[in-house]
Amino acid sequence: MTATSLQGRLRWLILGVLALVLVPLGIFSLQRTIHEVAELSDGRLAQSARTLQVMIRNIGLPALQQHAGDQGVVVPITAKSMQELVLHGHTYESEVGFQVFDHDGRTLMATGNLGALPPPAAGQVGFTDVRLGRYRWRLFTLPPTPDGVVVRSAERYDSRRDITRALWMEHALPPLIALPVLALLVGWAVRRGLRPLDALAGQLARRRPGSHETLRIADAPRELEPVLAALNDQFDQLEDALERERRFSADVAHELRTPLASTMINLENAEASRDSREGDAALASARESLAALARRVEQLLSLARLESSSRKQRRTEVDLLAVARTVIEELSPLIADSDAELDVILPPGHLAVQGHEVALAALMRNLLENALRHVPDGGQVQLAIRAEGAAAVIDVVDNGEGIAPERRAAVFARFHREASSRGEGYGLGLSIVQRAAQLHDASIELLDSPLGRGLRVCVRIPLIDGRIPSAAA
Repeated sequence: MTATSLQGRLRWLILGVLALVLVPLGIFSLQRTIHEVAELSDGRLAQSARTLQVMIRNIGLPALQQHAGDQGVVVPITAKSMQELVLHGHTYESEVGFQVFDHDGRTLMATGNLGALPPPAAGQVGFTDVRLGRYRWRLFTLPPTPDGVVVRSAERYDSRRDITRALWMEHALPPLIALPVLALLVGWAVRRGLRPLDALAGQLARRRPGSHETLRIADAPRELEPVLAALNDQFDQLEDALERERRFSADVAHELRTPLASTMINLENAEASRDSREGDAALASARESLAALARRVEQLLSLARLESSSRKQRRTEVDLLAVARTVIEELSPLIADSDAELDVILPPGHLAVQGHEVALAALMRNLLENALRHVPDGGQVQLAIRAEGAAAVIDVVDNGEGIAPERRAAVFARFHREASSRGEGYGLGLSIVQRAAQLHDASIELLDSPLGRGLRVCVRIPLIDGRIPSAAA
């Protein structure tokens, strides 16, 4: 089954609606007109009979009987008059007639075309239909006058049929002629009305990948404006996403090249070395390079998981305190290996926000890893979570080297590392934190540490409908 074009659908829908409305209206109008014509013809038939009755009453029955004789007065329809009527295109004279009877049923007067029609039965008045020869007749009989005269007028159904046929032609022929013309006009109107869509399709066909050109249609209808706005917004988001992916791929290739090269060099040195101690040192260096590579790959995967979770999953209710406990448990080996003191301050009960659990865990994990790697031996790291107004506040404080206020905006860039950094990070931690905060409509601030030196990272995440957290009993 082939798909039809939008123009074809609109054209046939419009014509179908017109036919659905106009055809029943035309049939109803035709039926009403035929009914009215039949009533008008019956009224004319009755009026002619009453007129004839008045004329006979004025003449008087004795005079009429005397003039009629034994055969009655016959009003002829001569061949000459018929020929003239046919030549002029009318035969109405032969299609109408009348009869006049006395109280004995004797014909006093009649037209020649009704001579063979018998008189009406006793008590037969009003309208009746009879067949006389090849034709059907409509008869109207008046009640007898006081002196017993009965008047009957008649009309052949031919004349009514001619009128009905004329009405059919009048009602049916114009639509039949107009329908093809209407189809052409509707097709033209639909094509003209859909020109903005054709223009939009043309712009989309000519659009090149990576183009930031805004879609614009001259004199675009109001119905198309939301489509243009949505398309432009989607193109902007798509191009930005592609640009981010291109930059990310280039950065990944650059950042992974160094540890891979270092690992290969150390492995080659270990193979070439004949001194076991030098070989062991080279293998240890290769192991460290591989561990660094694994840590860097894990951070890159964290970024990918953040993007994936935001696209595929809807926000759900997440308990920040439960996430914090899980992250601390995961980082227990790092905490144990570091020579830093970790203080955790969590309120009782739970603290619920609407978000992605994977992203919130990545946010806390990277904040703690950054703090633990950047504090000196014997340093101090503090994790505090609390409710403040309509937001949940996550504070990670350390007493490391800190970051100068003028440099704090730059550290969120991917793969950015401060020159004074003592840690082994790769400039992805705060970028992951920033992306996780964006996914939750959260704010993030880098402030001075209250421990005298170092850095305080403060993240504010809106609570669910400003809900006040409940405390455990």
